[in-house]
Amino acid sequence: MSTVQLTQKPSETRVEPVYRAPFPWGRLGIRAAALSYLVFMLLIPLAVIFQDGLKEGLGEFWAQVTNPIAWSALILTLWTSAVMTVINTIMGTLTAYVLVRYQFPGKGLLNSIVDLPLAIPTLVTGVMLVILFGPQQTLGAWLKDELGFSIIFSPPGIILALLFITFPFVVRAVQPVLIDLDRTQEDAAATLGARGWTVFQRITLPYLFLPLASGALLSFARAIGEFGAIVIVAGNIPLYSQTAAVYVLGEVESENRLGASAVSMVMVAISFSLILVVGWLQRRRLKDKK
Repeated sequence: MSTVQLTQKPSETRVEPVYRAPFPWGRLGIRAAALSYLVFMLLIPLAVIFQDGLKEGLGEFWAQVTNPIAWSALILTLWTSAVMTVINTIMGTLTAYVLVRYQFPGKGLLNSIVDLPLAIPTLVTGVMLVILFGPQQTLGAWLKDELGFSIIFSPPGIILALLFITFPFVVRAVQPVLIDLDRTQEDAAATLGARGWTVFQRITLPYLFLPLASGALLSFARAIGEFGAIVIVAGNIPLYSQTAAVYVLGEVESENRLGASAVSMVMVAISFSLILVVGWLQRRRLKDKK
């Protein structure tokens, strides 16, 4: 009976690769480049606006902001943006729901068209609306003659332009959440006899609240500073259809730089406050997901 002799090879020594930390100057260089770009492209221009608007003191700043024409332009900007936000919040949520939950011919094309307002110049938006609803056009003339309703060169034209420009914000904020949403609870509620609206209101909508609020606030912030489409459709009529952005342009052309800077400061402050709220909502959403 033969015996098999097993020989064991000596264990090979494995050399672990030595991790070398990146050079500190590389990390510092990246940070310095990013912060320098942030400072020169954002902080310095904002600081210049605030310095210019306050150079005559708070009293003169307040006088420029509360000037009847400036104040009317700010109020018009705020309420038209608010109306637009309400409409786009409802219709944007509905559009996102349809794009996610239903299948139909042309769905891919419609999904692409949603982003079109972000791609085309806003001046083109204004021209399109004037061509469609202008007082010399068939539809615009009919609305004016039959219903006494003017769209172009009036606040409704401003709202319509803002609706077109900011529509993608709510859709793209809600759509990813609907895609990732687990439908188990919805199916269970439907099995127990809950109707579609009840399921949406009690189960789906609470999950959509934070992204919906973020999209709505981003739409509002974007609308405050809109200029290209508004300058065409609004008509720039003081105390009637002149928005804050168009007022700033008029003050620059009139060489009233203080008035332009003062109103710009108010617009920046409102928009920045909304962006801070959006950031807080997004952080809260990430915390809830964890």
